[in-house]
Amino acid sequence: MTSHIRVKACALIIEKGAVLLVEFKDEHGVHYNLPGGGVNPGETVKEAACREAFEEASIEVEVGPLAFVYEYVPHLCHHKYGDTASLQLIFDCKCKDGSIPRRPEYPDMNQTDVKWIKLKNLKNVVLYPDVKETIILYNECGTGSRLIEEPIERGFSD
Repeated sequence: MTSHIRVKACALIIEKGAVLLVEFKDEHGVHYNLPGGGVNPGETVKEAACREAFEEASIEVEVGPLAFVYEYVPHLCHHKYGDTASLQLIFDCKCKDGSIPRRPEYPDMNQTDVKWIKLKNLKNVVLYPDVKETIILYNECGTGSRLIEEPIERGFSD
């Protein structure tokens, strides 16, 4: 059976005024993602956040509280991130002592690097999904558990 919505777990790692992002380059240019991805069968969302952080940034993390939730509904926004609906659970994570982020030996296709991006420069990068303002607000206020919905593009119907 196929799910109508994909559940993803992501690691939000902020240290010294910078957020850890995974860099990709494809036909659309350079863009960034939080370390994260789909939850596997039999895996908890926190286990998935740990695994994805290791797979994409070669780091071990301690998973903290849920920072915020992002929902993507393709037909409401011209399918800009593809055709699969998703729910991303973004957890506040910390790098374990001695764990230094780096590009993995076997990166995902189109992954070019792992970078610390200063929060003051975050507005200058392309981030998928575009949760830059939410990351900055979370860092400033420390409040979490918000639901972020991809904005509906007016005048569009499926």
